[in-house]
Amino acid sequence: MVASQLSVGVVGAGIGGLTAALCLLRAGFDVQLYEQATRLAEIGAGVQVSPNASRVLHRLGLAGPLAATGVKPLAWHQRRWDDGRTLLRAPLAEALEATFGFPHYQMHRADLLSALTAAVPAGRIHLGHRLVGLTDGDDGVRARFADGHQARFDVLVGADGIHSAVRQSLFGAEDARFTGCVAYRAVVPAERLRHLDLEVTAQLWLGPGRHFVHYFIRGRKLVNFVAVVEHDRWTRESWTDRGEIADALAAFAGWHPQVREIIGAADETFVWALFDRPPLPRWSAGRVTLLGDAGHAMLPFMAQGAAQAIEDGATLGACLRQVGDAAPASDVTAALRRYERARLPRTSRLQAMSAGNKTRFHLPDGPAQRQRDSQMAAGSEAWSFNALDWLYEHDAAQGPELG
Repeated sequence: MVASQLSVGVVGAGIGGLTAALCLLRAGFDVQLYEQATRLAEIGAGVQVSPNASRVLHRLGLAGPLAATGVKPLAWHQRRWDDGRTLLRAPLAEALEATFGFPHYQMHRADLLSALTAAVPAGRIHLGHRLVGLTDGDDGVRARFADGHQARFDVLVGADGIHSAVRQSLFGAEDARFTGCVAYRAVVPAERLRHLDLEVTAQLWLGPGRHFVHYFIRGRKLVNFVAVVEHDRWTRESWTDRGEIADALAAFAGWHPQVREIIGAADETFVWALFDRPPLPRWSAGRVTLLGDAGHAMLPFMAQGAAQAIEDGATLGACLRQVGDAAPASDVTAALRRYERARLPRTSRLQAMSAGNKTRFHLPDGPAQRQRDSQMAAGSEAWSFNALDWLYEHDAAQGPELG
């Protein structure tokens, strides 16, 4: 069957929703995006775009914008919390590109969002539309918005994030469990840290009950950091709640001076509680499906949240491409089931790996920590990029499971 002018509504114009829209537009569909925010904006935060995601974005024509603002890290550098000793150092961007054919970028989320938004044709993104209900009937899926607007689609995609209204409508309240961790995020002008002579690497510092990640973004003009701490004094799951620099510094008392200097150089920080979610048994019901965090929110300890949302968009486009013009609802439903079968095992595996990394990263000093560190130093397969070939080599738009 050939691509048709099936109408697709995408709820949520974040990284996942925009990628899905571009993939679906390329497949020949009539796509409209609805975003509850009144303007498209991202908080100051970094995002890792690994080869499995950049493969999708390059095919969408975004290689230029990604190269213009993204940073290709020379290595993945893991260090001990107190003395800065190297635990593991592995070539990153050049090695991954040589092996998998596509780059690894470190980016400001706002730069990635801008590149995606600029690629969407005018008139396709509708801001200030908060979904309040949906009905999957004989004539399609009807979406209702808080301002009274209604729209009908042949397919509706919920890309509306961790607090997804689409998921709530389909499956009810979710089972989210607080991990006992909170994360502080900030970006720092690189000029303020020039005296540290920071490497152009992705650095992960491991310590008892916490870890710290930092890397360059926006053409090396900014340094992004994420500081994850085990405590229960904050339980709000919001990316826009402001934290206190003093609290972040106190949480990393006794850590290596480089870590503390990076934290102290920030003007502001955002703090959010980290919740773990068991994989959903399914994402789709009738002609409605989920994408990105709405379907498989994961902890950030594999740096794959955005990448998996990007993959979702490519796979959804490939599955729906096979639905013919004026196809019955059963064809649409079958395509969404193929999409779900192709994606759910992969994202569930990454959800579990991300949750497991909390334990691996936060080991208290002692026998288990020393064993972990010796395995890393010895180049153990469990800590090498060879163990992640299945992740980075994946082509989300192809494969027998999409047929």
